[in-house]
Amino acid sequence: MRIVSGRFGGRRLEVPKNRDIRPTSDKIRGAIFNSLASRRVLENAQILDIFCGTGALGLEALSRGAAFCTFIDKNRESLALTQRNISTLGAGDIASTQLKDFSKPVTKPDNTPQATLAFLDPPYGKNLLSPALHTLHEGAWLSFAGALCVIEMEKGACPALPAPYKVFDERVYGETKILLLHYESTL
Repeated sequence: MRIVSGRFGGRRLEVPKNRDIRPTSDKIRGAIFNSLASRRVLENAQILDIFCGTGALGLEALSRGAAFCTFIDKNRESLALTQRNISTLGAGDIASTQLKDFSKPVTKPDNTPQATLAFLDPPYGKNLLSPALHTLHEGAWLSFAGALCVIEMEKGACPALPAPYKVFDERVYGETKILLLHYESTL
């Protein structure tokens, strides 16, 4: 697995040795980021990569001009893998990691920037998306109405989305569905 484009383009990322983490493929990541680039939302963006796994989504965002990324996972091994990938790319000054369970209410720490763009790639089949979106909203993790969320899920999933989020794009790539959401809250 590699960074598709940008300042880290072509650089390889460490991947898990087991099947506990399901990294987003280069092809799907490329499609996601082409869509985001056309909307001009990456330059200087504050990013959250929730259920970060390898950190590939957040690192791709940093490679393409995002200002900062906070990587979050509840699994220590995933977070350690992400930290190694951050270090390999020399991105430690524009990234941080947090060990948190986003399926439960979690308030944003004061020293964590609010995000303009959040990636959520929860483990398939565990119904973690809706609780995580509630946590984003209730914990004040997103910066403003109009912030974007990119969701990766299995093709057949039809999650209930909390009220402050509206789908504005949906794409299917093989067995993977990508949803782009607007955050429409006035917190």
